[in-house]
Amino acid sequence: MDDEDRIALFLDYENLAIGARENLGGMDFNVRPIADALAERGRVVIRRAYADWSNFDEDRRMLTRSHVELIEMPQRMGFSRKNAADIKMAVDAVELAFVRDYVSTFVVCTGDSDFTPLVYKLRELNKSVIGVGIRGSTSALLPPACDEFLYYDDLEGIEPGPVPRSSGRQRQPVATPAPRDAPTMADDPAADAPESGDLDGLAVLVAQTISGIQRTSGQVTASILKRTLLRKDPTFNEADYGFRAFGELLRHLAQRHVIELADGPTKGDPEVLLPELDGQEEAFDLLRTVVEDLIDKNGRAALSGLKDQIRRIRPGFSEKALGYRSFLQFCRAADTTDAIHLEWDNDADDYLLTSPPRIHE
Repeated sequence: MDDEDRIALFLDYENLAIGARENLGGMDFNVRPIADALAERGRVVIRRAYADWSNFDEDRRMLTRSHVELIEMPQRMGFSRKNAADIKMAVDAVELAFVRDYVSTFVVCTGDSDFTPLVYKLRELNKSVIGVGIRGSTSALLPPACDEFLYYDDLEGIEPGPVPRSSGRQRQPVATPAPRDAPTMADDPAADAPESGDLDGLAVLVAQTISGIQRTSGQVTASILKRTLLRKDPTFNEADYGFRAFGELLRHLAQRHVIELADGPTKGDPEVLLPELDGQEEAFDLLRTVVEDLIDKNGRAALSGLKDQIRRIRPGFSEKALGYRSFLQFCRAADTTDAIHLEWDNDADDYLLTSPPRIHE
């Protein structure tokens, strides 16, 4: 038990209940799926929900059965009540972080971006923070601030009904996750994450992550890789790609030769490796093939974006595995062997690559 994470659960109940009703086909919010998800992560020792309970009288019994302490905020002044509940929840969470050292993880259940400073402060106090929110009413600013973010809609046992069409002016949600082509915050760790279900994009992300960990920390295990992926994108969930567990996803990527799996330091936590290219000559041939394909399609092959094109064919490609400090250095080495020709183009403001004629013996 000493190795278990101690978890404190805080629920911004009005945000969750209204978000579920308006975005999940009128369904009632239920804390049980959240409790079940957290049971897989540690021991929940504190459970608190904040609201004016006169507005949610029927929900009291459900929460009490789940051992949730109900914090009453009885003010009846619209936004003043909301702000009072938010401030009370934030103050209680920070106080708990100081007086309960054994609590290692805080779960902040809300979609309100106003809680982002609280998340930052808890992480500054060396606490892990898991966010939980309704997908349609969660601000795009909140998930990247957390160590992990769970969408209530995706939890086991949640089956949203059809969302009814509203008459008159359509209500806009608090915020929706930013689309891939929308501007993102410069420090948004999820900005480079692949779209949900994009296995090719995921393969590249996994290979890049492994390469980065190997450069800085050495050995990469499945648990280290999962934690790093969550730091890059707190909403990462292998279920979005059709896998029941992270190990199943890794085995799939190993079958595609994106990664290799080996026995790790502990049972059930395998080491994850990038497959080594047979050698420099094969890597240069791969580069030349991609350059030729780009020239055939676009009339030219620029250095910018070229590495991504190579990784579409070989997701585990890394010039560093061949001893090169950068992709440009790798291309320059290929130029010296006449695998490709590399030349700066002022008009393109980029390096352009060409493929010398092949010599047939």
